[in-house]
Amino acid sequence: MPELLTAIVDDHPIVIEGLKTLLANEENLRIVSGFCKGEELLSYIENNKLDLVLLDITLPDINGIELCQRIKQLSLSTSILILSNHTERSIIMQAIQNGASGYLLKNSSIDELRHCISEAVKGNICYSKEVMEIISRPSKNELQGVPRLTRREKEILVLIAAGKTSQMIAQELFLSPLTVDTHRKNLIQKFGVKNVAELIMEASRQQQL
Repeated sequence: MPELLTAIVDDHPIVIEGLKTLLANEENLRIVSGFCKGEELLSYIENNKLDLVLLDITLPDINGIELCQRIKQLSLSTSILILSNHTERSIIMQAIQNGASGYLLKNSSIDELRHCISEAVKGNICYSKEVMEIISRPSKNELQGVPRLTRREKEILVLIAAGKTSQMIAQELFLSPLTVDTHRKNLIQKFGVKNVAELIMEASRQQQL
């Protein structure tokens, strides 16, 4: 089996050195370079072949999730494995959607890393044991189920999604702006989101719009 030309991207040089040492004796792996910035890696890929990238999410110049997409645009055949301390389910899923072949936490064992590398280069998606557990847990919204809305809340939700302000909605439904704001706050709370943009996304996902 030919050697896998591999790059490590992490904002901590000590992590890069540690991974180089850890993987130094792997027969089918050759670490060609380490980068602390995403743009440096992209410049390298433009002129050099890479089979595998071990990538952190937190970088000083570009988000690792966005970087996945840009690596794939430049080199579709390059496999990407995320090595991160981020344990949020949404981040893990976004990374995979953007082209990563796997996701491991930085406390993973060398055996898990070896296994994920071999799976990634075969074209499979692979996670460390801990990441598998995070993914298999239902999300907060799934646990809560679909929120029950009153007829008035449904009306207001549709108008919010249409981009109308509380003032405009109040005039249209013959309500006071204060009443509309109260409904808006209740909707945000019912869907378990932080703002109107998230409210519209979540309501669409749950087919409430």
